[in-house]
Amino acid sequence: MAVMIKTEECVGCGACISACPFGAIVLEDGKAEITDACTACGACVESCPVGAIAADAPAGGAKTAADAAASGVWVFIEQRGGHIRNVSLELVGEGRKLADELGEELAGVVIGDVVADIAREVFAAGADKVYLVEHALLKDYNTDGYTAAFTALVEKHRPSVVLLGATNDGRDLGPRVAARVKTGLTADCTGLGIDPESRLVAWTRPAFGGNIMATIFCPDRRPQMGTVRPKVFKKPQPDYGRSGALVRESVALAEADVRTRLEDVIQVCTTSCNLEDAEIIVSGGRGLGTPEGFKLIQDLADALGGTVGASRAAVDAGWKPYPHQVGQTGKTVGPKVYFACGISGAIQHLAGMQTSDVIVAINKDPDAPIFKVAHYGIVGDLYEVIPAIIARLKEDK
Repeated sequence: MAVMIKTEECVGCGACISACPFGAIVLEDGKAEITDACTACGACVESCPVGAIAADAPAGGAKTAADAAASGVWVFIEQRGGHIRNVSLELVGEGRKLADELGEELAGVVIGDVVADIAREVFAAGADKVYLVEHALLKDYNTDGYTAAFTALVEKHRPSVVLLGATNDGRDLGPRVAARVKTGLTADCTGLGIDPESRLVAWTRPAFGGNIMATIFCPDRRPQMGTVRPKVFKKPQPDYGRSGALVRESVALAEADVRTRLEDVIQVCTTSCNLEDAEIIVSGGRGLGTPEGFKLIQDLADALGGTVGASRAAVDAGWKPYPHQVGQTGKTVGPKVYFACGISGAIQHLAGMQTSDVIVAINKDPDAPIFKVAHYGIVGDLYEVIPAIIARLKEDK
């Protein structure tokens, strides 16, 4: 959509300036003028008392024949060295639900080099079909090669829905493919569903700093695309009795087409902050009072065989590095047990850990919001409670 000001009708009253939430309208020579900051939200249109502002329909808004014929739910299968990342299997499980509700086929898209064996895991997770693209230049993820391969598949087979993990690779690949096939993309989703009336995918994601949850639709263009946070959904139980169709696709790539090459991988974060795969996480927050408090958090994590996490407040204070942050702007986790120690339970933090199987909260404030989502709550001084828990664990061992 584009917003336009009819200069000859504008009276320079300034009503549109105060109505614009982005400060994108200024007065020049007594006439309103729209700047580059405009997002075409349309808030100014109704505010104009003389009807001098108009908005036209978005270009290409009507659904094309190809879009109308689109069918199938696809999941990008992210892999490293032939090993599938957990988020991809989580999305195959959720994609199975979407495909069943739509009455469509579920397919996984595997891109790499000598990775055909991955198909077995994808079928076991619930896929009906696997599209396989193998090429020496696709051995490791790279923006140019993977974008070209995935775009070619989408243009050839026209899926209705495409799901990608909200990982570094998924966040790089998703918007590039969406731009090339001229569709929209909803990023960082924490919920998926099918609207019963429109039969569109309802993409749910945090908005306005996590203070609200927005539900977004893509009514006109196909495929409907979105990236989904890891650990939002549970991995399905594999059924290795399942099988499906393996469709091998080719892609024409030359070395000149791939502008980057992976030379080496440097491990900068050990298993101590591999929160996404941890089964037990002990997190500390502002309630620790000092950075030294994380020594106690580490002791409890060691006693449980778990990993240390942190709230954004603790990370912002410099008490823990960012790779340990849990929450909307950190990592989304789903361990079997999550300890929240000295964490009040702001909605931004809850967005990153509320799918944990068991949540244990320790806080001095009995009215802390964390207790509303916790399965077990301990009201007390964590500097007294945690040593008692550690002592009991040592007794049991």
